[in-house]
Amino acid sequence: MITPAHRAHRAGIVRQVDALIVGGGPAGLAASLALRDAGVHVALIERERSLGGIPRHSRHTGYGVRDLHRVLSGPAYAAHYATLAERAGVDIHLTTTATDWSAEGHLITTSPSGVQHWAAKAVLLATGCRERPRSARLVPGDRPAGVLTTGTLQQLAHLFHLPIGERAIVVGAEHVSFSAVHTLLSHGVAVAAVVTDQPASQSYALLRALAFGRHRLPLYVSTDVVAISGSERVRAVELEDRRSRARWSVPCDTVVFTGGWVPDYELARTRPVAMAGPHPRVDQWLRTARPGFFAAGNLVHAAEPADVCALGGRHAARSIVQYLTYGEWPDDGAELLASDPFVWVHPSRLTSTRERPTRGRLLTRVRHFLGPGVIELVQADRVLHAVRRHRLVPNRSISVALPASLRVDLAAGPVELRWRPGALRPPGNDLSVPSPVLQVGVQRERRRQGNGWP
Repeated sequence: MITPAHRAHRAGIVRQVDALIVGGGPAGLAASLALRDAGVHVALIERERSLGGIPRHSRHTGYGVRDLHRVLSGPAYAAHYATLAERAGVDIHLTTTATDWSAEGHLITTSPSGVQHWAAKAVLLATGCRERPRSARLVPGDRPAGVLTTGTLQQLAHLFHLPIGERAIVVGAEHVSFSAVHTLLSHGVAVAAVVTDQPASQSYALLRALAFGRHRLPLYVSTDVVAISGSERVRAVELEDRRSRARWSVPCDTVVFTGGWVPDYELARTRPVAMAGPHPRVDQWLRTARPGFFAAGNLVHAAEPADVCALGGRHAARSIVQYLTYGEWPDDGAELLASDPFVWVHPSRLTSTRERPTRGRLLTRVRHFLGPGVIELVQADRVLHAVRRHRLVPNRSISVALPASLRVDLAAGPVELRWRPGALRPPGNDLSVPSPVLQVGVQRERRRQGNGWP
């Protein structure tokens, strides 16, 4: 069968660009601006009708601190980057979806104007991430209307101004969960409860206070949603306490599943690009294992704040310019592995002892709450770097600043990110000798925490 994609390719309709960016969120927009500043012919495709990604419909403030050095609301932040991209002359294509790759390596896209093939010297995947919906969480029961994610909720409320419901249950207790609570309350929807399977909230106390306010919302911890009932509309949810196995029903007409972030990796897997867990495997300069392909933003670390993604986009742009100029692509390197209880680590490959990752930091997350202990980078039973943390919280970003003096032997096998409860020990095999590098790391961590050791 001859498809429109085949006909377009046979007709020779192939658009040529230096760099092609897939995704018009903060990472893609920031990368496109940096590439235009470097004189690169760059095209950006976005499946939505407007640029900006999640910040477009996230009305709370706090955007732009790290990258713009000012505080903006989500829509203002998205509009800022979209305006700059248009003024810079980025070749922008909205309502355009990347669907596949041709045998020649061209990216195939579809849009209201038809099918197109794109040939680029460098491709940046910045497709972002999404929340795990009900189906991925395997929550049984009926299939009524009124089951949403935070993203869907905020689009209904802020972009399309549609009614939401009257009484809601919020599933999750991380940062985005309290953003969902705020959206519901500000649109006149009563929140019956916030439910999490973790033993405590994973967000900051200030966010909880701002979201809960005077409403005194119940927070059910160590609790699962085990069923949703309703015919045309949600009627109630059934909850179960993990500790006592007690079950009870809560009447509501809306259920909002929050968090549980999953990268939008379908396009990366189709190419395919080597994966490291749920994310494309990238080195500290955001290069994948396939020459000419880069990945940035929440596709490689789901999910970080928008300004962290924007800084990652700029970092990827510098790497793309270097590749377009010199054509070099690293072959050797040491894999960076996340050992339990860490879920993943970014970057997932180290290909140089000189290059540093975005902001000079590793990013990671853990599966469950952990008390005082040490995060270690270990290679061949040798501790390369260690930092102490008094507490690690699941569903919350964990960054590990890397010292400029860190040296990895690229031929000595993988580097592991490990967690060890207890006191610090210095790098190297002699555990009795203090390490100046370690002491610098300890002092930096103490200054970062502000109030000293617990």
